[in-house]
Amino acid sequence: MSGEIAIGIDLGTSNSCVAVVLDGVPQVIPNEWGDRTHASVVSFMEDGSVLVGNNAKRNIITNAENTVYSVKRLIGRFFFSDEVKKAQAVMPYEIAEGPNNGVRILIGENDYATSEISALVLKEMKAIVENYLGAPVTKAVVTVPAFFNDNQRQATKDAGTIAGLEVLRIINEPTAAALSYGFGGVENQKAVIYDLGGGTFDVSILEIGDGGVFEVLSTAGDTYLGGDDFDDRIMNHLADLFQNEHGIDLRQNKYCLQMLKEAAEQAKIDISNTGRASIHVEGICQTQEGDVLDLVTSLDADDFNRMVMDLVQRTFKVCDEALQVCRLTASDIDAVILVGGPTRLPIIRNSVKHYFQNEPLTTVDPDEVVALGAAIQADALCGADSEHFLLDVTPLSLRIATVGGYTERIIEKNSPIPVERTRSFTTSRDGQDRVRIKVLQGESKREDECELLGQFEFSGFRIGYRGEVKIEVTFEIDTNGIVNVTATDEETGQQTSTQITLSSGLTEEDIEASRERAARTKLAGHAA
Repeated sequence: MSGEIAIGIDLGTSNSCVAVVLDGVPQVIPNEWGDRTHASVVSFMEDGSVLVGNNAKRNIITNAENTVYSVKRLIGRFFFSDEVKKAQAVMPYEIAEGPNNGVRILIGENDYATSEISALVLKEMKAIVENYLGAPVTKAVVTVPAFFNDNQRQATKDAGTIAGLEVLRIINEPTAAALSYGFGGVENQKAVIYDLGGGTFDVSILEIGDGGVFEVLSTAGDTYLGGDDFDDRIMNHLADLFQNEHGIDLRQNKYCLQMLKEAAEQAKIDISNTGRASIHVEGICQTQEGDVLDLVTSLDADDFNRMVMDLVQRTFKVCDEALQVCRLTASDIDAVILVGGPTRLPIIRNSVKHYFQNEPLTTVDPDEVVALGAAIQADALCGADSEHFLLDVTPLSLRIATVGGYTERIIEKNSPIPVERTRSFTTSRDGQDRVRIKVLQGESKREDECELLGQFEFSGFRIGYRGEVKIEVTFEIDTNGIVNVTATDEETGQQTSTQITLSSGLTEEDIEASRERAARTKLAGHAA
């Protein structure tokens, strides 16, 4: 092993995976027990240690209030968002409001930002590679869903910093998957990456051109649709059956609910592998008289397909949108790449084949393909001779708020990044000495229908009559998809700028304090 090592991390909602390029070959790194994928679960123990990964997942039942999972659904979101409200209703751990309308996870007397929880998963991925290589690792490329907005990307980058990693690049998961398949030198094709993960669904359409150039033509996605939702359908089906038979709703007890969730996930896997699931959960609950009850039933593929077909159809509405944006039809697509564990389900593979009239590619493990692509990009950024050049796009339009609750688009969605755009605005009233600049992301002209990324105040410009003073606002989106905004008085040159990081809820001081806390945190199973 020679030269600088940088790792690629697929930080998933349900599972994470880490890979590295060794001797020119990208490979997934297993942990000391041989596991190649690791549950994105963090469990805080009474002795102060922290379990991360598949061992932590087993504590979802026995240590429910102190075990955090699916935090990717919360990262970079506002506390008042619908996604957070939904999580509060179903998660056994406590979700509270933090500074700047951020989200905090309460564990005992401590509270953690969502970036801190993700940082512990990243720290585990880092430790896995360090144990395998016997050498320290400090640099990484981390992937995110293509439809993640700027807040979510910034919070993910914060997580890397807290974990003690220099995040070289944040790249889209579907783009990473294309890099992985493109490693063999596929050229002059239009490829669709159909990425159904644990909690998010993305579709990206890429053009793989001469010289290994990957250009993202369009992206579309649903940040709240994934394998977890398929599990929920089975879970509710099982709960209804049990309630009809015994008069007890298992969903009302967190302990029973977790056992039910585990059974549902295993049933989905069994249906994927054999087309049928035999479900037997011993001692799932007790009656008031003290009788212990078991959950015993079965589920076949036909019943499962009926209960999830609407979820499958939702994925194709997103595919329609992505194709329309770049003015293509399904018949224009040369290759379809499947990403994410749920794509092993026959109903997904058959539906994708039917929609695109094309047999999907599955030669690379769908659980590992994103991490492998991230490793390829990490290797290229460390100066390795790479056959690939990555052009990515911004998934949502960037806007600025204007008078009357409206917005003006500054950067169009699907613009190649990095990108910079400038617009001139004027003051809206006489004697105005400051302006509040609101930065939004979304496709609506209405301010209340877009997501607020952040806001800042600009002052110090010449005071004049309404419409007389011109202010130039420049948006820059960097290679990580993170937004920087600069406001300038055209006449005086007075300038102020900000990086839109407000809704991650973390200041530079917060990140440093979190990094120090993470460094002190002992991950069970690893040396301190």
